[in-house]
Amino acid sequence: MVAEVGLMALIIALCLSLVLSIIPLLGGYSGNLRWMGQARPLSFGLLAFVVLSFTCLIWAFISDDFSLHYVARHSNSLLPLPYKISATWGGHEGSLLLWVLILVGWVAAVALKSDHLPPDLAARVLAVMGMVAAGFLLFTVLTSNPFNRILPFPPPDGADLNPLLQDIGLTIHPPILYMGYVGFAVTFAFAIAALLGGHLDSAWARWARPWTTVAWLFLTLGIALGSWWAYYELGWGGWWFWDPVENASLMPWLVGTALMHSLAVTEKRGLFKSWTLLLAIFTFSLSLLGTFLVRSGVLTSVHAFANDPERGVFILVYLLVVVGASLILFALRAPQVGSRVQFVVLSRETLLLVNNIVLTASAATVLLGTLFPLLLESLGMGMISVGPPYFNTLFVPMTLLLAFALGLGVLLNWKSGSAQWLISQTRWIMLACLAGGFALTLVNSNADQGIRVGEVLAMALALWIVLTMARDIVNKTRNAPDFLAGLQRLKPAYFGMHLAHLGFAVAIVGVAITSSHSIQRDLRMAPGDRVSLGGYQLRFDGVSVQAGPNYLSRFGSVTVYENGRQIAVLHPEKRMYTAQGMPMTEAGIDTGFTRDIYVALGEPLGDDGSWALRLQLKPFVRWIWLGAILMALGGALAVSDRRYAVTVGKPLADSGKTLLQPSNSYAENAEN
Repeated sequence: MVAEVGLMALIIALCLSLVLSIIPLLGGYSGNLRWMGQARPLSFGLLAFVVLSFTCLIWAFISDDFSLHYVARHSNSLLPLPYKISATWGGHEGSLLLWVLILVGWVAAVALKSDHLPPDLAARVLAVMGMVAAGFLLFTVLTSNPFNRILPFPPPDGADLNPLLQDIGLTIHPPILYMGYVGFAVTFAFAIAALLGGHLDSAWARWARPWTTVAWLFLTLGIALGSWWAYYELGWGGWWFWDPVENASLMPWLVGTALMHSLAVTEKRGLFKSWTLLLAIFTFSLSLLGTFLVRSGVLTSVHAFANDPERGVFILVYLLVVVGASLILFALRAPQVGSRVQFVVLSRETLLLVNNIVLTASAATVLLGTLFPLLLESLGMGMISVGPPYFNTLFVPMTLLLAFALGLGVLLNWKSGSAQWLISQTRWIMLACLAGGFALTLVNSNADQGIRVGEVLAMALALWIVLTMARDIVNKTRNAPDFLAGLQRLKPAYFGMHLAHLGFAVAIVGVAITSSHSIQRDLRMAPGDRVSLGGYQLRFDGVSVQAGPNYLSRFGSVTVYENGRQIAVLHPEKRMYTAQGMPMTEAGIDTGFTRDIYVALGEPLGDDGSWALRLQLKPFVRWIWLGAILMALGGALAVSDRRYAVTVGKPLADSGKTLLQPSNSYAENAEN
């Protein structure tokens, strides 16, 4: 009965989303305030019924209701309770329902926070989000119903959850990643609403900006969690391998980052309006493209939900309708909202434009490398593999260019700039960065490695970001009575910007050092054998057998010494999950701020207790994820700015005046 309640709730939610798509939109065109006012209660009702449906699915997993086909395929009576709950989104149907739940959660959040939006704009935004929700609900009900029953003879037990997903990383990774993916639907809805209304101003950008930032920070954390999970769970020690499904999340992140910066220009100077709208459309379109790649069956990946072609065709048609209709609307209406303000070449606006171009070009590079092999295969022209050499050759130089432009953009003022002034601000910083990059690379290099030019550039540009950031803080506080008073006058959004940029620099350091100086040894080791690894000594102590809740583990033990002193005991595992008979590798990792020692078990090699072991020393690998955390915290700090809390939905009566003033005064610099 619970399953039938869940399905009925889904159908009612579909009906509500269709009403939300039509009535408020008609009210906006006709000026009928009553019809426009229905958008908020419809949004809350939509959320209530999807929550009910999702709760029913969770209960089916907790109660081991194997009469549901979805539960029987993705759960087992021996599965621990936390994983029974996360198994709800462990397959295609449940993960899609989670996607819908998060989407309608965003709809309800916009409805809750838009009390002071102009009624017609609020109605259009919520109606557009209702259309998006209707498409996904229709997809769920018609092709991906998680409440289908196996009758009259349900299996006595389930097939079990994929062992790869029986992990805390995959428990929290999909919800956070989806929060980012789906969150860009809000900015997309704001963009379509602006095009429908034929009006976009600085106040609009201020309304849309916090929603974009929140979606971006969730996507940042989601990508970082996915990278972290791949690092410790798959047993190979890599943190990113240009997997097509990973690329599917990277592309909207890159364009979403460009969108955030473009919104800043639109809010502050009234520029880049058409560009901002186009980026909003592209960001959400790339999120939909990622959904198609993961769920169409065209990709083979540990992250993909390979399904029948019918589902892939539905998503592809939906993607084409959304993108096509949006671009047609943009072509027809964009001239009405285009920018009229001019800007000089050497200004913050110009550097932010360069930033956007580089980010968009980077996303296009990843898109080409991801889709081109699929296109060739679909045309019957053979199969090719596009791997790290392609991506690293094109993507890395653009990342370095982005870092350089970032430092210049931070120092420049809005509207105006002087080449002589910029040179005076940066010449000593440039020399310090080059010297520091060379020195840091020299410290990290072994005698037989030599100096790597790429690493020198990466370290120099990381220093460049940090030092230009410090210089900008000095500039912003120079007219204050004292330094601390100047810092107190600066806004949270300003500190959030610099914290995010600092996170980018930290991630660059992590990528550069771990890529250049990681050490890996694949060995045959018997109990008692010792080996040196980058200044550490590791002793293999053998393997024992232990039983888990739903698996049997061969439990390894490796003792780590430094200068003769024991510092850690690692326990790599080789697990065999009983329900599916599927083996899994669990790495043993000794984590540190500046290095990880990583040990993975291979296969037994003899009667003497010998095993194949992979030993790795990963310097500064944690800095990659630390950088992502700092970027997300920077986004959270920016959103906490009081001006967004006050004006998330409140029109700015003087926006045409205050938002277009030059930023040369101390008060203006303190705000920005």
